[in-house]
Amino acid sequence: MNLSENFRNIALSFPDAAEMPHFEKASFRVKKKIFATLDEKNGRACLILSVEQQDLFTLYDKSIIYPVPNKWGKQGWTFVELGLVKQEMLAEVVEMAHNEVLLGKTK
Repeated sequence: MNLSENFRNIALSFPDAAEMPHFEKASFRVKKKIFATLDEKNGRACLILSVEQQDLFTLYDKSIIYPVPNKWGKQGWTFVELGLVKQEMLAEVVEMAHNEVLLGKTK
């Protein structure tokens, strides 16, 4: 299984998660809101986290998990390098993103 398939399987494993196109990327949504996007070309995902969760995960290694470098990053949008992240951490961070939207914590 390649990196994109692996990410897709994790993202779609959560209740009511659905995949839809989002410009040139795939988006993963719950309650019609995006909790993640997949950039297959660059081997990277983008997830919504709380700012506190983002701060915690970026402490691990800023070359693997890091804020989007603009105003979106300051709102919790976070890049994950799929070729570098450990599987357990990837599953955990995707679940957190799903829950952020499912529980209505994001705007």
